[in-house]
Amino acid sequence: MGRVKSLQIKRTAKKLFEEHKKLFTTDFEKNKKVVDKFIETSKKFRNSITGHVTQLAKKSNK
Repeated sequence: MGRVKSLQIKRTAKKLFEEHKKLFTTDFEKNKKVVDKFIETSKKFRNSITGHVTQLAKKSNK
């Protein structure tokens, strides 16, 4: 089992994913650049959001 993500990370990731669904892929590195365009925050917070967005992208492609 993985680490539990905070609600703030989940909400932000879900909002970004819904608004910009076409920009996100299942590749973490590409998603990291996209998230960086929309959010000015710390590296740790950005990476957590990107990880959750990547999971959402993988789930939506099934």
